[in-house]
Amino acid sequence: MRLDGFGLLVNDMGKMIRFYRDVLGFEIKEAEDAGNVYLVKDGTLFLLYGRKDFEEMTHRRYEYVKGLNGHSEIALYVDTFDEVDAAFRDAVENGAVSVLPPETEPWGQRTCYIADPEGNLIEIGSWNKPYEEKDK
Repeated sequence: MRLDGFGLLVNDMGKMIRFYRDVLGFEIKEAEDAGNVYLVKDGTLFLLYGRKDFEEMTHRRYEYVKGLNGHSEIALYVDTFDEVDAAFRDAVENGAVSVLPPETEPWGQRTCYIADPEGNLIEIGSWNKPYEEKDK
């Protein structure tokens, strides 16, 4: 098997599309009124599923966390420490919830956390080198 993408179950499709598209720069692949919406970021498929639509499709009901949740995180990388600070500032100014302002961790990574409108955690981090070199 290959990882094709990942997704979130959402309540307010329009709000979530606008956040990921307009605030974080994800590319949308469908109309905003679709029940399931495909977005792409740097070649990775990112799916937004309407919670009600998913429940109807699977014939099940699910429990959902309200507010900030620690079930998972989405990690985004930028090449420099200055870009971490700028991305955090821009995201918060455009509606993201501040969870952890940028700080340089003891292991050398500069990181911060924001949350999307439905409380999903998003990390923005850097090792102060280009993405292609970060794991070397």
